[in-house]
Amino acid sequence: MSTSPHHSDARVAVLVDCENSQPDILDYALKMAAQFGRVVLRRGYGNHTALIGKNWQDALIHQAFPPCLQYQYVSGKNTADIALALDALEAMFDHRADKFCLVSSDSDFAYLCRKLKERGATVYVVGEQKTPKALRNASDQFFEWTPVQEVKEECSMEKPAKDAPEPVKTASVVKLRPRFVIDAVALLANSTADGQVPLSSLGNYLKRMDPGFSPNRYGHSGLLHMLQTYDLLKLKKAESGHYSVGVVEERGE
Repeated sequence: MSTSPHHSDARVAVLVDCENSQPDILDYALKMAAQFGRVVLRRGYGNHTALIGKNWQDALIHQAFPPCLQYQYVSGKNTADIALALDALEAMFDHRADKFCLVSSDSDFAYLCRKLKERGATVYVVGEQKTPKALRNASDQFFEWTPVQEVKEECSMEKPAKDAPEPVKTASVVKLRPRFVIDAVALLANSTADGQVPLSSLGNYLKRMDPGFSPNRYGHSGLLHMLQTYDLLKLKKAESGHYSVGVVEERGE
């Protein structure tokens, strides 16, 4: 019986080629990696110019990635790639990780992917649109990251009338419905036959994404009550009493 990725307790290593990636890709890479197991190893590799000049320092600190600074002793030699490859093989042989998420668009890592797979490891690659087919095809699964264009919403600058009464402040709790919950359900449900995700699996995934995640932060008493407020999500209760959740299919007119 096959198991879907989010049922796995596998140990995942996320290794980032900071010299061939953008800092904004890091959040997306962690979202993809978290569905396949617990991220036990995370590292970012690059020379001084890459880690400082491309704002990688803030991104790595924010996501608790130890920066692996590599000096180029000779011009033209990529010591960061070699360090990443060696650490990946070491983690596999030491049984610290059995699944690897390589964040890079550099085809030089295609050989590393093949060697890891030959030893029984599963390899995922997160890269940009420019990622060559050699690297895409060398992985078990490739995730293409697309930069998000920031959209600035126009704010109304109208001033209230001088004689207008001040709004009454209430102590009611605002129940929020963050979009990332829908995205998480869609991602996990994509790998199941019935398009449904057990609530326990969804809860584990959200905790992997954000260890501080709690429905209480969004005004809900629990995950089930939180999901019940979403119009785009549908809940299903099994005979055992356990719930699963999926995304509502859009109906064409």
